[in-house]
Amino acid sequence: MKRISVALTLSIVLLLVLIMLNLTLGSINIPMDQIKAIFLGHEDANTIFKNIILKTRLPQTLVAMGAGMALGVAGLLMQTLFRNPLAGPSVLGISSGSSLGVAFVMLFTGNLLGFTFTSLGNWGDFAVIISSLAGAAAVLMLILFISHKIGGTLSVLIVGVMIGYLSSSLVSLLKFYSPEEDVHNYVIWGLGSFSRLAPARAVMFLIITVVPSLLATLLSKSLNLLALGDRYATNLGLRIRRARFLIISCAGFLTAIVTSFCGPIIFVGVAVPHIAKLISRTSNHFYLILNAIVLGAVTGLLCNLLARLPGVEQELPINSVTAFIGAPVVIWIIWKRKKENRLE
Repeated sequence: MKRISVALTLSIVLLLVLIMLNLTLGSINIPMDQIKAIFLGHEDANTIFKNIILKTRLPQTLVAMGAGMALGVAGLLMQTLFRNPLAGPSVLGISSGSSLGVAFVMLFTGNLLGFTFTSLGNWGDFAVIISSLAGAAAVLMLILFISHKIGGTLSVLIVGVMIGYLSSSLVSLLKFYSPEEDVHNYVIWGLGSFSRLAPARAVMFLIITVVPSLLATLLSKSLNLLALGDRYATNLGLRIRRARFLIISCAGFLTAIVTSFCGPIIFVGVAVPHIAKLISRTSNHFYLILNAIVLGAVTGLLCNLLARLPGVEQELPINSVTAFIGAPVVIWIIWKRKKENRLE
């Protein structure tokens, strides 16, 4: 218990440090005294610095925190449900469904109506978010229906993967028949970004990711039982189908929200749960979820900071950074499992 408390405390301290670094560092470095003056509302605050902080860096920081914690929790839920250390938020095809919804708006309707939605400004952004949510919701409803009717964790996993392949196939067809400009816009969306939301939307995004992430702790008892295996969980009184439905609903909602607002973010949902387990050294999912929330936010902020590369004007696609953090973790998992099998 002491180790868990210390780990959580250090993670929170690191989170606060990264929040300040995200506000201060970038193509223009802003002094701490100016940041203090901006948030305290002092009249001597630099107007340029104030615009940079309030209109760009603060929204990015909030979105990075929300996306990181949501994907971290969703990944932990999926890895426990499927008992697969490489499972992530996208394993059920929800991200692919979201991408298909966006492709329909950017590619298909662009050909049909003769203009691109990206040329409509805020209305175009709104159309992309709605279409992404609709695609993710459709896949999530299908997965939940299959989970209720068919049952069986493996069956749900296989169907989710097949839905992902089917969505990717349809997206490829839309790309093939679409103009180059529309395909380019879609590819840019698919690279992921934490900088697409205005300040008000960023606050809203943080709220709708923090609340369900915290509510996921209510599933900790079911997750603890599922980690023992379906047979043991059933003998101990757990209603497997109901627990699976709630877990998939929570993870699916978090994944859909992040994908809709930020695009498909890779590797974070796979890496964060393992980092949480490594640091906390516990099998109690109540503490694992709390650690995943904090460490997910830390990972999101770290990726956002690296994507901006302090001193460089052009911002990198967020997925090019998350791969550098997530891929080594996945390789480490495979290496560790192979080493454990040799010892056995």
